[in-house]
Order: sequence, then C-alpha cells, then structure tokens
Amino acid sequence: MHVVNEEPCVHGRRNPFVAQEGILPLALIAAIGVLIIRYSNPWLALIPGVLFVLAFLLFRDPRREVPSVALGVVSPADGVITEIEQTDHCVVQGAAHRIRIRIDSLGTYTARSPVEGKVMDLHSNMEGVGEDCPANALWVKTDEGDSVVLMFSGYRLGLAPRSFIRFGERVGQGHRCAYLRLAKFADVYMPIAGKVKATTGQRVIAGSDLLGTVPHP
Repeated sequence: MHVVNEEPCVHGRRNPFVAQEGILPLALIAAIGVLIIRYSNPWLALIPGVLFVLAFLLFRDPRREVPSVALGVVSPADGVITEIEQTDHCVVQGAAHRIRIRIDSLGTYTARSPVEGKVMDLHSNMEGVGEDCPANALWVKTDEGDSVVLMFSGYRLGLAPRSFIRFGERVGQGHRCAYLRLAKFADVYMPIAGKVKATTGQRVIAGSDLLGTVPHP
C-alpha cells in the first residue's frame, strides 16, 4: 500500500454507493451494454449487465457507523479474523498484537483507518521499526503517542492497495484511508499494552467493529 505525498487529501470525500476508482469501470461497462442493445442482439446485453452488478459489488463504498469508544481500534476491512498473536514483526515500539483479517472480496472496497492520529513515514523515522517491515505499511500515531500499523498482503492480479492520504496528515478513527484493490489479508499491529477484544473466527465490518483498544494514558 503506497502512501503518497503528491496527491490531494480526499479521505473526507466520497461518491454515492461506490469508490472513486470504480466510477470509470462501471461507466465503461454500462456504455458497452447500451451499445449492444442499440446495435446488436439485446440478449447479449445480459453479459455486461452481470458484469456491472459484480463490479458494483466490488467497488461499493457504504457508509459505516464508527463506535464511540475512546482509543478504540476498529477493523480496517470487511472480513473474518483468522489469526491473533503477539509479534515483533513490522511494529514501531517493541512487540505488538497482530490481528489478521481475511478480507471479503465483495465487502467494502475502501479501507478504514483503525485509529485516529497522524500518518507517519515508517522509514524516515526508524523509531524501533522492525527491519523486515515493508515500506508500504501505514503507520498511524495517536495523540497519546501510541502506534498502530496497518499492512495488506496477498495482492490479486499484482494490484497493491493504494492510500490516498499523505504523510503528516491526520486521519480519523474509521475514516477512509485507502483502496483495497482485492488484497487478501489485512494485518493490524497494535501496542502490546493494548487490549484485544476481537476473537479468532469473528466476522468484522470495516470502520464499525472494534478489534481492541490502545493503552489509556
């Protein structure tokens, strides 16, 4: 997931029903369907019709209710929790709880920030960052100084998730932060002193379901 510095911040904006990346593909599929109806056998329009429905489900970006939990860590994606463990991989301060989510391909297309805070650059400030942590992870530092790292893996078709927030910007808990682009897994690394509230096998909803809490000051 590439955090970019060049693009304008758009995490406060949304399009009705679908993510911005889905507008062009949906428009092209709809245009093909109209051309088939007009110039060919109308029954053939069923093919782009089915593709349109599938693309709509893929790119959908529904509204979500963010829980009012102080210092809560919410799920970044729709899916099922497959692993919960303690690790020192890709963390900012010592060890961390790692919560792995198998992402639902037909869930929301837009990932949500697990916590509220400032987006940091993992490799410009090597504050205890694990050497094996990839540059495309998203590090959010809360106002209390706690760090939560979000990383995606298992890219289908070689398409990595794309962040649309910049280093140094603030992002709200449960706010849109990236396009998932068919990633298979989301890993949330939260402070070891925090409290994990989710359980293995639990189905979670992006931006709404609580994974745990970071330590209180």
